Amino acid sequence: MPANQIHDFHPPISPEGLYWVTPVPSEGLKFSALDKTATLQMTNVPIVDQPRWPAMDAETEPAFMDFKLVLNATDQPVKYEDASRQYRFEGFKATGQLEATIRVPSIDFTFTTDPLESSTCDFAVMGWEENGKYY
Repeated sequence: MPANQIHDFHPPISPEGLYWVTPVPSEGLKFSALDKTATLQMTNVPIVDQPRWPAMDAETEPAFMDFKLVLNATDQPVKYEDASRQYRFEGFKATGQLEATIRVPSIDFTFTTDPLESSTCDFAVMGWEENGKYY
């Protein structure tokens, strides 16, 4: 754990044992008419603040997150394939932008990122994946 770490936010472990997974309601993910833009937007997503993670005895505080993630496909195609692992991805390089607000009510803490318009990313892709028996 870094010496300067104050917060560590992540979804709680599900009853099924899945870690860092959050169900997305059907209205949370939208695609543009030509499938070139995907917007994932959710509010009041239950997460935990676990500052001493990954320590096994790290205490947690309930927290909530609102976020909006926008991916825009470019015209630059990309393909990743590994036949030995039965995996194929075909799609396009994309741009991505994210804005979020995190709240920890028990300590009256709120963190808000810069606005979506000022957000950039170094790498994103949008496309189709095939694996296993669908390969």
